[in-house]
Amino acid sequence: MIQNEIAELFFKNKKTLAVAESCTGGYLSHLITSVPGSSEFFKGAVVSYSNEIKRSVLNVRELNLKKHGAVSEFVVNDMAINTMGLFDVDYSIATSGIAGPGGGSEEKPVGTVWICVATQLHHFDPNLSRVEIIHKAAETALQMLKEELLKDLGE
Repeated sequence: MIQNEIAELFFKNKKTLAVAESCTGGYLSHLITSVPGSSEFFKGAVVSYSNEIKRSVLNVRELNLKKHGAVSEFVVNDMAINTMGLFDVDYSIATSGIAGPGGGSEEKPVGTVWICVATQLHHFDPNLSRVEIIHKAAETALQMLKEELLKDLGE
């Protein structure tokens, strides 16, 4: 499983990680903490489901929330960068999206998920269930983290 591969990289290289989740609702943190010994590298998480928590805890800029919305590249960038400072870690992951079944729009349909490690937009199949979108978003975030770690470590 990818979380085991990531854990090995963190253990081996003595790096630390924190997470800011919205649409994944803690599932990403669950995957990470399912690895025995993950407390050696995983410092914590904020599940910021509301914009109020994004602003007050993660210091997401009000301008970004108003202009671009919570499901945007700008907001996940703020979430990821500010989580690094909040937890004093080497890496962070942030997620924000629309898992459905409601809440989507033409511009941002169900299945739209922004993930920041190296910022990328993902459109998952809108016909997937809410749980499937959450799982795919968390797994994709871990894959992105693994790729970023390998790149940074020259492996």
